[in-house]
Amino acid sequence: MNKKKTILITNDDGFESLGLIALANSLKEIARVIITAPTSEKSACAHSMTLSKPLRFIEIDDDFYKLDDGTPTDCVFLALNAHFANGQKPDLIVSGINRGSNMGEDITYSGTVGGAMEGVLQGIPSMAISQVCKDKCQNIFDFGYDLAAEVAKDLALKILNEDFPLGERKLLNVNVPPIPKSECKGYKITNAGKRIYANSAHLHRNPRGEEFYWIGLPAFEWDRRGEEHMCDLEAVHKGFVSITPIHLDMTSYEDIKALKRWI
Repeated sequence: MNKKKTILITNDDGFESLGLIALANSLKEIARVIITAPTSEKSACAHSMTLSKPLRFIEIDDDFYKLDDGTPTDCVFLALNAHFANGQKPDLIVSGINRGSNMGEDITYSGTVGGAMEGVLQGIPSMAISQVCKDKCQNIFDFGYDLAAEVAKDLALKILNEDFPLGERKLLNVNVPPIPKSECKGYKITNAGKRIYANSAHLHRNPRGEEFYWIGLPAFEWDRRGEEHMCDLEAVHKGFVSITPIHLDMTSYEDIKALKRWI
């Protein structure tokens, strides 16, 4: 690289997330890193943006800011206004390292992926990276973020040193298996799998007898969409890092003719 590149990073687990810190430390080896992260956890906020109230950046350290009650989308959108002068942009946006998976249709819920979506909407190469966990308690402490941080740096280097492989409004969604680095089998280019969902909600009552619900975690079950490509869930299950190209155009083109006839 002829000049030092700049990477903007965000997440949906909050500015104190160990995954965010691991990502920043890894990427600082190859570029200037600017962090803009939510003050608190914003999991499952998807690509939401805050329109009903003002937001404020709070400086934590040099090139490290938290956005008071903002979403990952807010963080990216406002960082481009606050931290990049005269229309300049970062060379890459990385959202993560998320604590937990973002695969299959869970992509539509993901605040982590939402941050990367905002990046490509702004014309910046972007990727989301998530550390899959072994169990419903999100237990990663037996192997940490070492593998995910190494993967993020490897892919970031490829993006910064070569042409970004995807076209307009397309991003990389990366999911890292819950295994030590020594057990990883490499990369697999995948499609988004088909999650099998249940409606898991738990009814409770507070001491005053008022009802409230906790939304539970779905079972980690899936099905293939076809035989041509391995899906993200299967790849991670088999010990591979899953890399899925995602595009923001959700039009079902194969149904346009049928829908015209129907109308």
